[in-house]
Order: sequence, then structure tokens, then C-alpha cells
Amino acid sequence: MSTRYLLPLLSLVLALSGCSSDGWRTASRASAGIAPLAEHTPEAVIQAYAADAWGWRGLFAVHTWIAVKPQHADQYIVYEVIGWREKRGLPVLRQERDIPDRYWFGARPELILDLRGPEAERLIAPIQAAVRDYPWKHEYRVFPGPNSNTFPAWVAQKVPELNLELPFRAIGSGWTQFAP
Repeated sequence: MSTRYLLPLLSLVLALSGCSSDGWRTASRASAGIAPLAEHTPEAVIQAYAADAWGWRGLFAVHTWIAVKPQHADQYIVYEVIGWREKRGLPVLRQERDIPDRYWFGARPELILDLRGPEAERLIAPIQAAVRDYPWKHEYRVFPGPNSNTFPAWVAQKVPELNLELPFRAIGSGWTQFAP
């Protein structure tokens, strides 16, 4: 096959492989059953997740986020950056009481960090301080960043005791080197 046709064919295959018949609006956002239920877990919990990015981007990249549950709290707080929020005039940094281990629009999350007990309780305040200081709350660029992976990388840099290591496919995690 001529290289003249190879690139368009490869582009078509990649585009079709990331498309579902129903689209992102109906893709699962249910709990994956990974996180302990907050109401049955008195200890503090910190978890970080990675899931394949939506569509064809999932072949190359992941979306990452952090969830915390202080001791005796009955809900998790999820911290993540979502690019489409910028188009709606919202901060891209989302902080909400939410399900910590949601499918990322159909992609099952992978647990990449799990801290519990007194160590988790001690690190929640530094995480929250890093969230407050995140310099790109209103900026998003798919590549090279800042994007959804820049945020957990920022937290990991500011709270090294977390020992949070992002997956290789966390494209944009290196953007923190440009921090003010």
C-alpha cells in the first residue's frame, strides 16, 4: 500500500476505534466499585485514579484525578481538571463531593494511589493547599498542557510525601516545570 493512503487510513481507523454508537452522553459514569464506601469507612482515604481518555485519545493518553475523604467524613471530594468547563466559563479545576471511582465516560478507572488512616489524614490539608495554589485553574490545552494530568502532577510535586507516580500515558504531567 502506498504511503499516500496509509496516513488517511490510519487516521480513519483511530477515529472510528474511539467512537461509540451512543457517544459520551450515555457512556457510564457509575462507580467502578474500587473505593471503599465513605459511610462505612471511618478512616481517612486518599486515592488517585487514571482512566483512558475519551475517544481515540484513549489509545495514547489517560485522564487522572484525586479523591480525598477526611476521617469520619461521609463523602469523598474529587479534584480534577476538565477542559470543556473552560468553554462554559467555569474554572477547569473541579472540586466536588462525588463518586471517587467513577468510570471516565465509559473507561474503567485504575487505582494508582491508595493511602488510608493517619497518614492519609495528615496529607489531606497539604493536598487542599496545593489545590488552592494550582496556577492553571482557568487554563486548559490538550497538548502539551496544562491539562487534566498537569493537576495531579502539581499536587504530587507540592506534596511529595504522597509518592504519587502518574502513568507514562499521563500526557501533560510534565507541564508543572513551567509553574510560576
